[in-house]
Amino acid sequence: MNSDGGEFRHIALGDVDSTNLECLERARQGDKGKLWITANRQLKGRGRRGRDWVSEPGNLYASLLLVDPAPQAALASLPLAVGVAVYRAILQTLPQDGSKAAIKWPNDILINGSKVAGILLEGETLPDGRQAVVVGCGVDVATAPDHVMYPATTLRAAGATVSPDELFARLFQAMEEELNRWDQGRGIAAVRQAWLSAAQGIGKPIKVNLPDTTLSGTFKEIDASGCLVLVDNDNKTQTIAAGDVFFGRP
Repeated sequence: MNSDGGEFRHIALGDVDSTNLECLERARQGDKGKLWITANRQLKGRGRRGRDWVSEPGNLYASLLLVDPAPQAALASLPLAVGVAVYRAILQTLPQDGSKAAIKWPNDILINGSKVAGILLEGETLPDGRQAVVVGCGVDVATAPDHVMYPATTLRAAGATVSPDELFARLFQAMEEELNRWDQGRGIAAVRQAWLSAAQGIGKPIKVNLPDTTLSGTFKEIDASGCLVLVDNDNKTQTIAAGDVFFGRP
């Protein structure tokens, strides 16, 4: 994790454009990292590939700033540790009545097959050469967006009574534990196993939408860098670094 060895900190804000942008701005101003920023509402929230992220009050909007969290080559596996941490925090809030949480590659958390959380990692090289990495986590606690490309749900709909503040407290602890286990990439084997044990769709048919094509086949596994390994319909192995996954045959 961060070379300064300091403790994680937290700043709670009201309305912001984006908690990720708040973290990046503080990094540019010299913050040493291990800083959480939460907000009641985001006015310009973003998802992957620049998609808008609906940010109504009552949900959790949290971003963690890390500075030089690992050697550059190890950063590709950081999303695995982040995904496990968010999954664990959410799982702790669910009633013991069969509601099933799972991780959807590359960066979503599902409950009973519907999306309840999204994760967005962004990076920037700072003027002094340090690498800022921001881990943005949005969890639908009370409200879920309509008209989205994947079914959405809320923690409340799944029977959880947790508040955004209570969920953040769980996330704060789980993220520190998973980053310690990840250990600048040295602990990726254990993190990968935890990710696989919580994953949705391993061994099952999927399709992956890429910018210029769609691949279909069987979701075999993820590799050590977090790439999805797909066995296509011609029995050829494809390694995919980014894409939108949909379960079942097209």
